[in-house]
Amino acid sequence: MRSSFFGNLDQRQLPGHFALQNSKILRVRLNGEVLARPGTMIACQGQVDVEEGVAPARPAALMRCRGQGLVFLSHDAYDVHLFYLEGDGLTVNGGGLLAFDSTLNWDIQPTQDAYVTTLHGTGWAAVCTHGSPVLLDTGRAPTFADAPSVVCWSTDLQVGVSGTGRGGAAIQLAFQGQGFVLVQSGENLR
Repeated sequence: MRSSFFGNLDQRQLPGHFALQNSKILRVRLNGEVLARPGTMIACQGQVDVEEGVAPARPAALMRCRGQGLVFLSHDAYDVHLFYLEGDGLTVNGGGLLAFDSTLNWDIQPTQDAYVTTLHGTGWAAVCTHGSPVLLDTGRAPTFADAPSVVCWSTDLQVGVSGTGRGGAAIQLAFQGQGFVLVQSGENLR
């Protein structure tokens, strides 16, 4: 997996259809289709068709953008971060997912309070965070994070629920294994 968080994201070496227009806006050069969170397309240029309700139920619905042109996506001026998956997986908590390549395999599962989306394969994914997040290496030590602040994590991690109340939170997620978890400074995106 590649990302600016890992210091290995050189976009000149990767397919260039996902790019940051700025820290708050994702620009997708559309030549086919992309899946995105509904209501996040702020502008488009070219021949773009939009189909909403791709996923079966809200709040996890997706919209499909098809055609040729440029699509600009943003969610409430949150920061946008790119991941390029290379045959691996990324799990995104709740509304943290902004958009992803339609070539990725995806699965949406309900949780107690929201849902998680798991992506596998090779292609781009963009996530949103409230402010600048912290990337935690879960292989270094037992890792716990407030559930509403967790944005995404390595799919291969073992994830559990801890009700120990560390830091005043009633529910925390516990992560074990080699990988990472991305935690934002605010509550989970809705």
